[in-house]
Amino acid sequence: MSVSIQPAGNYYDKYNSGNPVARFLMQIFLTSFDQRVARSGARDAHEIGCGVGHLSVRMAKKGLKVRGSDISSEILVMARENAEHATQQIVFRQTSIYDVSLDDRAELVVCCEVLEHLSDPEQAVAILATLANPYMIASVPREPIWRVLNMCRGRYLSEWGNTPGHIQHWSTRRFLAVLSRNFEILAQRTPLPWTMALCRVRR
Repeated sequence: MSVSIQPAGNYYDKYNSGNPVARFLMQIFLTSFDQRVARSGARDAHEIGCGVGHLSVRMAKKGLKVRGSDISSEILVMARENAEHATQQIVFRQTSIYDVSLDDRAELVVCCEVLEHLSDPEQAVAILATLANPYMIASVPREPIWRVLNMCRGRYLSEWGNTPGHIQHWSTRRFLAVLSRNFEILAQRTPLPWTMALCRVRR
């Protein structure tokens, strides 16, 4: 099923930033992510929109059987290199979030830093609900804090701090409302400047 265009996101290696503030914020994000993964109790995971695979590798190191998918073949080359460097066996394949199938189901679906790039995020969340068996972890940049912080560091000033490729702008309330149409929110966190939620699909 392919009915919407999924633009490839911008690539900025926030996980390996040399900026001490960025590194501090990422550590808070990753701690929140690890806690949500542990709470799910999942043994296998599929990261959709996996980018260069940092979260996939992170889960694999904790013993989960992990798969990853992304729309960008170039980014997946880097994801495979990162997994190989970490000596983790992760299968990555190229596909759009709109073109996944029931074969892509997993006990835990991860979709972090993806929905802000999508032309139809509501449809994407509905698709994710068909894949989550039964859990999902999702996160988005929290607006307007995200853009304010970008402007504070002198980035994207002509775009009022909007990161290139971000075509959706998520307040925590809007994000949770969209998720709630298909998922029960089990736990939410707001590690600055993100919103993250652990969800269970509604049956």
